[in-house]
Parts: sequence; C-alpha cells; structure tokens
Amino acid sequence: MDENQLPDIKDRLIHRDLSWLSFNERVLEEASAGANPFLERLRFLAIFANNLDEFTMVRVAGLKRLIDSQYNDKDSFGYYPQDLLAEIKTRTDALTKRAYEIYNKFRKDLEKNTIFIRDHEELNAEQKKFVKRFFDTTLFPIITPMAVDQGRPFPVLPSKTLAWAVSLSRKDQLHMAIIPIPKNIPRLLRVPAEKDETCFIFIDEIILQNIKNFFRGYNVEGTTLFRLIRDSELSVEEEGTPDLLKAIEGEVRKRTRAKIVLLEIEKACSAQLLESLCLALDYPKDDVVSIPGNLDLTFFYELVRQTERPDLCYRAFARAKIDYENIFDKINDGDFITHLPFQSFYPTVDLIQSAARDENVLAIKMTLYRTNEDSAIIKGLKDAAKNKKQVTVLVEIKARFDEEKNINWAKELEEAGCHVIYGIAGLKIHSKMTLIVRKHEGRIRRYVHLSSGNYNENTAKAYTDIGYFTVNDDFARDISDVFNVITGYSIPSPWKRIVSSPSDLRQYFFELINKEIDNQKKYKNGLVFAKMNSLEDPGMIEKLYEASAAGVRVKLIVRGICCLIPGVAGLSENIEVKSIVGRFLEHSRIFLFNNNSAPRIFLASADWMSRNLDRRIEILFEISKDEIKEHLQILLDTYWKDTVKARVLLSGKNYVRPADTEEKFNAQEFLINHYGGQKV
Repeated sequence: MDENQLPDIKDRLIHRDLSWLSFNERVLEEASAGANPFLERLRFLAIFANNLDEFTMVRVAGLKRLIDSQYNDKDSFGYYPQDLLAEIKTRTDALTKRAYEIYNKFRKDLEKNTIFIRDHEELNAEQKKFVKRFFDTTLFPIITPMAVDQGRPFPVLPSKTLAWAVSLSRKDQLHMAIIPIPKNIPRLLRVPAEKDETCFIFIDEIILQNIKNFFRGYNVEGTTLFRLIRDSELSVEEEGTPDLLKAIEGEVRKRTRAKIVLLEIEKACSAQLLESLCLALDYPKDDVVSIPGNLDLTFFYELVRQTERPDLCYRAFARAKIDYENIFDKINDGDFITHLPFQSFYPTVDLIQSAARDENVLAIKMTLYRTNEDSAIIKGLKDAAKNKKQVTVLVEIKARFDEEKNINWAKELEEAGCHVIYGIAGLKIHSKMTLIVRKHEGRIRRYVHLSSGNYNENTAKAYTDIGYFTVNDDFARDISDVFNVITGYSIPSPWKRIVSSPSDLRQYFFELINKEIDNQKKYKNGLVFAKMNSLEDPGMIEKLYEASAAGVRVKLIVRGICCLIPGVAGLSENIEVKSIVGRFLEHSRIFLFNNNSAPRIFLASADWMSRNLDRRIEILFEISKDEIKEHLQILLDTYWKDTVKARVLLSGKNYVRPADTEEKFNAQEFLINHYGGQKV
C-alpha cells in the first residue's frame, strides 16, 4: 500500500493525553454517582482536582515548552503541539465547568447532612469570637503581606499556591500587595457548632474579613483570590552529571521559579486587578481561567478528614489476615501472595522488621520508589543497619512529585548506616523488590518479595496490589543479579524466572502474543487477558491489533490511559476494553496468555507504556504454583464481570457503562467479602 494511503494514525490510536482526560472524567463521574456515600463523593471531587493539577504541571507544561521552542512536528499520535493544546483546553474547560456544577450542588447537599461551610457573616456570635481568636493568635502572626513595587518585586510563589491579590490606595496612589494563604495549616477551620452539626470556614475567608489589619493607613480598593500552577518537570542531563543527588536537588529547588502554566482567579475579579496580576506574573490575560466558586477543590480532602460521620463514608471492613507465627517459616512453607487492600499489608512490613531483628539475617536489599511518612519499613531498614546487617536500598529520587521526599529518605537511611543508591542515569528503577539473605539450617537462603505496588503503608489501604513471597532459588538468583546490575557494573546471566526492561520485556511480551496468534491458527483458542494501569505504547498496540486480526480474543482491563481503539472492524474487532474506577485505585498488573488451554500467568510492576518498556527497570515474573495461578485467574474473571464500577471503551473512543442487567456486580465489594473482610 502506498504510504499516502495508510489510514490516519488518529484512526488507530487515541492520544494518550486525551485518554487520560477521559480517565479523569470517569473519576469525576464517581463524584456525582449517587450510589457512593456522600463524603466519598466529595473525596472523588478532590481526587479529580488533584489529578488535573498534576496533569497541568507535567503534560500541559511540556506542550507549552514545545510550542515556546517553535517545535512543530506531529507526535506519535498524529497531533501538532498547538492543536493538541487547544483540544486539551477545550476538554479541561468543560470538565472544570462540570466539576463546579457538581460542587455547587454539594454545597446544598452538605447542609442537608448538617455539614456547613459558612461565610463570615453567617457565623453566630460565639463562632465569630472563636474565629477572631484564631486570627489573632495563629493567622496574623504567621502571615506576611508582600508589597509589589519597584523595590519589592512580585514574590516567588511555589506551584499550587493560593493567595490574595489586594489593590490598595493612599493619597490617590494605587498599590498592589500579595497575601499567600499559609500551606502549613488546614485551609478549613472547624468552628464550634451544635451537637449534631459540623461547621467550617475557609481561612482565606478569615483573612479577607481581617484584611485591613495588614494595611493600616491604606484603603483596600479590591481583592481577588488567585492560584497558580508552574511547570514541574525536571530537566537533568543525567549522563553528564557527576552527582545525581545534587542535580535532582537543584532541579527541585528551581520548581518554585519555573514558568507559570496556569493562572486561576475568582470570577468576580476586577478588570484592573486582573490586568495588574497578569502584568506582574507575565502571564497572558486570555489564558486566565475564571473559576465560578472556591478555588482549589482539593480542600475536600480536609473536610472529609475533619468530619466524623462514618454514616456518610464507605463502611469499614477488617482486612483479611494471613496466619503465621514467623514470617520466614511461612515463606519456607511455600510461595504465597497478598492481595491489597483486601488482605493485610502486615506480612510485608513484618518481613522487614523481622529481618532487622533476626540474628540469622545477614543482608537486606530493597528498592523504594514511593513510601509514606512515619514508614515502618524505613524504620525497619534503619534498625537493621544499626543491628549490623548489610542493608542496601535503592531510593529512586526521580519518582515524580516525590523527589524531595525521597532525597530526604535517602539521606536519613545513609545516616543510619544503610548503603543507598540514588538511581541509574537515564533510567528509573520502578520495580518493587526485596531480597533478604539469611542463614537457615546451616546454609544461606534468600527470601524474595516482589510486588506490583510500592512499599507504602498508606496506599496499601487504598490501592489494589499484589505482593509475592518466595524462597525459590531461581527467583533468588535472578533478583540478586538485578540488584548487582543496579548497584554495580554487571551483565546478568540469562534469567530463569523473571524478565526485565528495558532490555528484554517488550520482546518477551511480543513472543507471548505471537504464541497466541500461532495457537489461534492451529487450535482456535488464542486469548490474551491482561489487567494494568495504562496501555499507551504504539508498538504493543499494533501487536494486539495483529493478534485481533488473526482471531485472537483480547480482553483488557485498563484503569487509566488506553490509546488502543477496540471493536473496529478489520482492526480490533476481537478486542474488548474495560476500565474500573471505584472505591480502591486499581493498581495491580496481571497478564494471562491461554497457551493452548494451559494458561501462563504473570505479575509485573510494568504497564504497557513506552516508558515502562524502554526507560525503566521493571520486573515481570511468571507464577508457577497452581493454587496461585487459579487464584489470579479467578481475580481476572471477577473484575471482568463488574457491572457497577466498570466502563466499556467503544470504537468511537468513548466510555459507557455496561448494559443494564438485573444483577448488579461490584468486583471490589465482592472481593472484600471473598477474602473474609467482615464489614463493621
């Protein structure tokens, strides 16, 4: 076929950024879903807002950089930068409008549930007295108003800063000042209320009511609340950097001065104040987003956290425990998995803490991509080093938005005596793995833990992930080799039980799919059944199209980005795609290949994205124990049956709810009960 006759790439792929916006739209749908408990709907609205901020800081910022540099080539999805940015703006404007329509309805629903966000004039005398005391003793001492004039330039405001712009006059002279809203105290102040009521006021509202206290001798002519978002992508020439830690630290510090990519203002902002703001920030007035309500809806996180109303939240459940007395004996008894958050994360924490105390443990090796504050795992690693274990930790300091936190963890672990690796130039170490070397019955035994998710006790309660525990010698040898590659200079031996990117993973997946194509031709039973976070890699998508054209049935559960278009005659008619957005963030990666009715099942840290396959160290590993294989196959089937939280991707690139059925099936709720978690 002549190249000019090839179908437009836009007819073969959904742009990754537009697909991501569709995912965030599904999150927003959960905020308006009446079946969700009320406070959980507020939380979904906060998640939507936070997601959109991060998208703006990275993806929109990247596009604006390309346009500023006069770059004008099509990307791999067939879009010019300026056309894609225009499409994103149209979509985000519509989503923002819809979010505030939901928010305005929530304001009424809050009151129906005796939860109030009051303006200052709506407070009673006792509440006003409480608020005034809070202003005098807390807000006023920590707030610093910042004048803007020739000698005092516009202050440097970090990304996601919320601030008041104030127009002042004195002796017929106009002035401008800025009051940033403090980030180190909650944005919502809970005030005294009747017994069955919960009442809040925004601290920005408290500041506004007392704003004259900051500008004695001046007249306040006007005010507007505004919010800015900056480019947060790091630009490090890693290959030529002698000290990666210092380079990343330097880039993180630059973020506070990075280019502004979004400016939001109150709808009531005066033309004069808007003009002054845009001039001071060097931001195009036509690009300013006017918000019809309170800026920054992530405040709902705080409202939910401060509101003690379990009747308006998901009902709590007891995470299923895995019974054992000693974690090493448990692993010695045979391979097992934990499925979070339906089962407890405790065995993973216990593995590190027990290794720190066990006199037979000689060494611990571990990768850390993201973890939580007050991490029991970090504490266990530090205790292990103090107990003279050989502790080696790879802390990925390039984990987006966690760079600063991970740098601090790296320094803290080093001070405790751990050997810390900061990463590899040009690659992110995204695999989640632990290797513990221990004396057992007179010889050395290596215990391995691999996972689809991070070593993070908080996300273990909210993300669905699968952890795998084993003492299999082949696994242990492979993981030892991976650590040697990461920490030193080593070319690994041929893998026995794992496959790793960036060297082998893409080709291995291709070989597995090719086998299904061959089996379809011979036995008519080709099947690829996969669950992941994102499907974006064009090469992987083309391989799935090839499988579909050969008659292979392809079933995909893709929570977020999916650039593949299913159900297109002659291209993808044998491919089905579903997305599940529910109570828990679906984060596990499971891959099943029918293998002529002798299924092969794999777990991984990787999605089918170019970054996972080409620019990260990821681990894929096959499950051989029949009991676990059967369990994982049932999991895939369970998710596929979901009719409540699933959406189906159609050939028109839109997502719809599954067709109505008499029996509603919520996979996540089913799994809570399946694992024995009793609702309490």
